[in-house]
Amino acid sequence: MRAKVPVNDIQEFYDSYGRNEWQRLEESIDGRVEYEETVAALEKFLPDSGRVLDAGGGAGRYALWLAERGYEVTLLDLSRRQTELAREQAIDHGLVDSISVIQGSITDLPLQNKTFDAICCLGGPISHLLDERDRLQAVREFRRVSRSEAPVFVSVMGLLGMVQLQLTTGYQVELLPDLLEHGDLDESLLDEYGYKQSFAAAHFFRRKELINLLSDAGLTVTDVVGLEGLASLFHDEQVRENISDFSESEIKALKRTIRKTNDERAVADVSVHMLGIGYA
Repeated sequence: MRAKVPVNDIQEFYDSYGRNEWQRLEESIDGRVEYEETVAALEKFLPDSGRVLDAGGGAGRYALWLAERGYEVTLLDLSRRQTELAREQAIDHGLVDSISVIQGSITDLPLQNKTFDAICCLGGPISHLLDERDRLQAVREFRRVSRSEAPVFVSVMGLLGMVQLQLTTGYQVELLPDLLEHGDLDESLLDEYGYKQSFAAAHFFRRKELINLLSDAGLTVTDVVGLEGLASLFHDEQVRENISDFSESEIKALKRTIRKTNDERAVADVSVHMLGIGYA
């Protein structure tokens, strides 16, 4: 088993990351596609009303979407700075009565059993848990605080999507065979090849691994879908340049293409982010 990443490292990264997590879902086509495809899944599987936990919710983009639709939202995040930003967003949008914000870890939720009608863990927080026991503990915590048959949404970072992206861009290519063995892009792997760390350490998933994680935690898994899907390579700025002059109708066609293919198993496995849906 590989070394764990100290919680403080993840917390400090997202404290310094600041507004970037909020902005990344609106400033580029890949971020917008990830957000829109996530929202589409929420619209499909969420109950009509109730209490929702936004676990690892960052600056609150999904919490706002939920609150605007009448849900009572509790946002939890490890980062002090991200929770500050989430509170600011709730105030700015007039939603302070609908969103409560707390700082804490997804592996030890400071919440009572059977409290929520739905759980959202979106954007990949689970991927920042490099110890598989911590990942399992987090999903077990989601199940613990869920009411019977509540939907649980967990998105993670995809291994094949990341490998394909780095092969395309020529970025840190020498470590990719090792990354495929265990999925952990951490300091020890980077040091082995003399690369500098540019992102918080993360575990990248295959589709089947995500299914097994949710199932092992006691959830009934119904769907695993891609998010960026076939548009995952647009994470690279140079690739995005190829569509910089797309017309509005071409962008709509691109998004329809993603929507039509994201539930394909192969597409989920090559997406930079994938979303698993299960029931407590």
